[in-house]
Amino acid sequence: MTQHTSPLDTVLSALSPIFGDRLSTERAIRDQHTAVESWLTPAAPDAVVMARSTDEVAAVLKLCHAHGVPVVPFGAGSSMEGQVNAPHGGICLDLSPMDKVLSVNAEDMDCTVQCGVIRQRLNEDLRASGLFFPVDLGAHATLGGMAATRASGTTTVRYGSMRELVLGLTVVLPDGRVIKTGGRARKSSAGYDLTHLFVGAEGTLGVITELTLRLAGIPEASSTLMCSFDDIGAATAAVVTALQFGLCLNRIELADAVQMAAINAYGKSDLPEAPTLWIELAGSGSTVAHDSEVLRDLIRDAGATGMEHASDPEAASALWRIRHSALYASRALRPGIKGLSTDVCVPVSALPACIEGIGKVVETTSLKAPLIGHVGDGNFHMVLLFDPENPEETAEGRRVNAALIELALSLGGTSTGEHGVGLGKKAYMEAEHGTALDLMRQLKRCIDPANIMNPGKIFDL
Repeated sequence: MTQHTSPLDTVLSALSPIFGDRLSTERAIRDQHTAVESWLTPAAPDAVVMARSTDEVAAVLKLCHAHGVPVVPFGAGSSMEGQVNAPHGGICLDLSPMDKVLSVNAEDMDCTVQCGVIRQRLNEDLRASGLFFPVDLGAHATLGGMAATRASGTTTVRYGSMRELVLGLTVVLPDGRVIKTGGRARKSSAGYDLTHLFVGAEGTLGVITELTLRLAGIPEASSTLMCSFDDIGAATAAVVTALQFGLCLNRIELADAVQMAAINAYGKSDLPEAPTLWIELAGSGSTVAHDSEVLRDLIRDAGATGMEHASDPEAASALWRIRHSALYASRALRPGIKGLSTDVCVPVSALPACIEGIGKVVETTSLKAPLIGHVGDGNFHMVLLFDPENPEETAEGRRVNAALIELALSLGGTSTGEHGVGLGKKAYMEAEHGTALDLMRQLKRCIDPANIMNPGKIFDL
């Protein structure tokens, strides 16, 4: 009797001579290449391939396209919404070995890197040039993954997100063709903006292998203020006022009272367990000194009940370490439970209504739900601490998440400002995009007719 070889086996047989021990079907390796940080159920691929070059990526995609085998791009695996899960099996294409900084053009303030470069490593390489790459998110993420999810972070209020900082890309299309989009010019009117078609596509249209990025000069001086308020409405109102004054704001972060209690318990500190802002100013020494005085007056007028100012780097770092411990402190409230880390983004003026509204929903549940966010751009996160083995708690967590998204959309916001869609938020895409979702599907079918690229993410065909 004739035995038929599966499409996956055919592809793996063809790839094995090319990749050798960089191709693995071992269970332990496959399990490492799923969304370990996500609240979603892990879904491992059938095989993992470690790629070192654009040509190798093209070889994998050409074969997978010919045989209809799914491909899931993988960087550092820090996705919160399951973007690197493989619910349809197939091949996980691990791009982390592509970790070279290809060029730095200090005069033009740009650089070109391979997709597997970690952002912290890029900034270490740039330090001597007086430049840095400003997207500052909490995770150790690859720049390719950050572009694929249109990532942002604490400094978005000043520098923008990956959307503003990616100048050009090298992308391998699903059939193995290699294209270059954009370039090093700061603006262009030539044709469709294909660069930003792939930024935020979460690997559903192709694989980003190289990126040309804008850089920024390291500010001469900075100053950090940490201040507490009696209620979160006063804190968010202070943010709106500070933004309207046109100060040299660099970062504005907010934690609610539950989050501050978690930080105290985790770090054995005695900070006020009240809504708290961290605000950083950056620029020339004279500008920072002037704006710091103005900011302190604004914060006092807004009703701050406590204020700590740090102007030297060591003291400022100590204040920011408190902020950066937030996720771990949240999870420590219920050891062993990751919870659902969700985020939304609304117009800054709508922050008070959004935060107050979701607070009322949380009060109707048994859950602890610390809140922290990059409120300078209207983006905030909640960690919904429920036990996935407890059906009632799980239902409460899902209800709060759905209510948060519905509230954000009603206020002119979005279901996710930072984490992306993946599997976790695709159920809300119809409500957010309406008929425009049909156009996204048409683009997907046009570029990836075999639907091999990260299938099932963002929307279903």
